[in-house]
Amino acid sequence: MPTLRALKARQVLDSRGRPTVEVDAIADGGARGRAIVPSGASTGRHEALELRDGDPSRYAGLGVTKAVANIGATIAPAIRGMDLDDQAAIDAALLALDGTANKSRLGANALLGVSMAVAHAAAAARGEELFAHVNRLWKAKAAGLDPSVPREPTMPLPMVNMISGGLHAGRNLDLQDVLFIPTGADGYSQALETIVAMYRAVGDVLRKMGAEANLVGDEGGYGPRLGDDEQALKVVVGAMLACGLTPGVDGHIALDVASTHFHDPATGTYKLSNVPRPMDAGAMVDMLAGWVDRYPIISIEDGVAEDDWEGWKSLTARLGDRVQLIGDDLFVTQTARIERGIASGAANAVLIKVNQVGTLTETLDALALARRAGFRPVVSARSGETEDATIADLAVGTAAGQIKIGSVARSERLAKYNRMLRIEEDLGPRAPFAGRATLP
Repeated sequence: MPTLRALKARQVLDSRGRPTVEVDAIADGGARGRAIVPSGASTGRHEALELRDGDPSRYAGLGVTKAVANIGATIAPAIRGMDLDDQAAIDAALLALDGTANKSRLGANALLGVSMAVAHAAAAARGEELFAHVNRLWKAKAAGLDPSVPREPTMPLPMVNMISGGLHAGRNLDLQDVLFIPTGADGYSQALETIVAMYRAVGDVLRKMGAEANLVGDEGGYGPRLGDDEQALKVVVGAMLACGLTPGVDGHIALDVASTHFHDPATGTYKLSNVPRPMDAGAMVDMLAGWVDRYPIISIEDGVAEDDWEGWKSLTARLGDRVQLIGDDLFVTQTARIERGIASGAANAVLIKVNQVGTLTETLDALALARRAGFRPVVSARSGETEDATIADLAVGTAAGQIKIGSVARSERLAKYNRMLRIEEDLGPRAPFAGRATLP
């Protein structure tokens, strides 16, 4: 039984040059695990709290030395000697140490860094890959689920950022992301090759239009100035055709609307820059439904705002049988909010972000709850990412079916894509691939 001997934590930088927490977990036999915590720009207000120093003289107040200190002074002494294989017990101890609903005492970034590092150390102590260790944890969670729920390691279908807007690209568009899904691919490697071809083709289409094709957003997608949001959909369709793909067969579009960021809670309306008058939820649903009718859209994330539950019910009633409707800001990987969505008929899919909730066990709980209700899980990166590739192993080990990392233009994104190439190699020439079947 490997046990935890020590924790070491430090402040490092993420892909936006902002401080974040890195943790090393060291087993009694010397095995080590390391994890780095991601950070979001487009954050839901119900997410677990990311503890920042607030000292304007250092990193504009964004330092995480308090979270790092909490790991050394409070967390390490409390969990030293615990069984590394018992992830649930370690995560329960972390939650008890913090004692708040939103991890505000010690910081969700402190808790998550430790939780993920422990999983890495447990895998290292066993001499196995992280995805295999995660799969063991997943099978324990999935034991009571319907037998149809996937349990064996499976390569996910990528959902890839092509054009960025919103908070990811200086609000050049209202939509936060227009993404491509390689639904015609037969395996992960083929999917990745198609994605790279599409990314280049999108750049070519933009250049021919005279739009900026050299500007990229936080997640690597192009950040052009376009006439309106719908023009971005036309660009992606044009790139599919340029690649010899049949839209709606070989490839589909996904949208991350991130509508909370242009929603006015005081009036309950949505204020888009290229629409002359504010829209109510009904008009917002009508606009999205019109796009679904005209373009090969198969997935919509946060189509209405995080607390517009009636709007979510309307959106799901209108499009839920045709389109994957993902709750991100709506659910923030929190089981209580997912349960409310299930009960009220809001959404049919859940974005899974480890730092929204704060521990690996809670992340697995959210995945299991989604699967129990027939909701599709989509494991996701954040806009502030690092070279840490834990989510690649998480997506494979839980057979989540889909992963959303960002584009193929930045190394913090490619770290995850490349990690999955190695995992695919480990799984062998007939590595299971979720593919088109994981979508509506």
